Amino acid sequence: MTDDAATLRSGAAQLGIELSEETAAKLLRLLDELDEWNQRMNLTAIRERSQQITKHLLDSLAVHRYVHGPRVIDIGTGAGFPGLPLALVMPQVQFTLLDSTAKKLKFIDNVCAELQIANVTTVHARAEAFRPKERFDCVISRAVGPIERFVKWSGHLCVGGGRFLAMKGRYPSEEIEKLPSGWKLAAVHRLTVPGLDEERHLVEICRSHDKL
Repeated sequence: MTDDAATLRSGAAQLGIELSEETAAKLLRLLDELDEWNQRMNLTAIRERSQQITKHLLDSLAVHRYVHGPRVIDIGTGAGFPGLPLALVMPQVQFTLLDSTAKKLKFIDNVCAELQIANVTTVHARAEAFRPKERFDCVISRAVGPIERFVKWSGHLCVGGGRFLAMKGRYPSEEIEKLPSGWKLAAVHRLTVPGLDEERHLVEICRSHDKL
């Protein structure tokens, strides 16, 4: 086992995820593909492998226990985070990765073909314009901006009883106070990402009439 694989598997174990050697290898191959594509286009500013493991893979996997339902959409997925790492450790869940930048989705499609990730579909659209045939049990985003905007743009994508998951750094008090009408705070989870000396929070939002 390589040092990178050991670091990744140890970090995942701290998050309650037991990675097989095969899944760990695929997650690291995802980073290899990211490095290769970064030579042609700017997908991410994080280039050091140890930081990629922490800030791309483990940061994404830190939310896995809060992701529920058979259908999940990752809004503004960028280069596929958190959607791709979550899809690899949750093969029973169908993930839709949405972004308005076609070149990023081309990278994701290539990775899914290379790594044989069968539970990911990409959508080239803006969230507010996307009208799927079926809505989603969980709507997640890591980099979509203020929570109010995230919910306004994506509210129509969430089923009744579903959840919005907004990945944040520091506790976003002001953003939570500005939640749109019809939505309420279900919980705020403080996350501990192995190897990361920065604050991380996950804001969980539901419709006002949903039971907590």
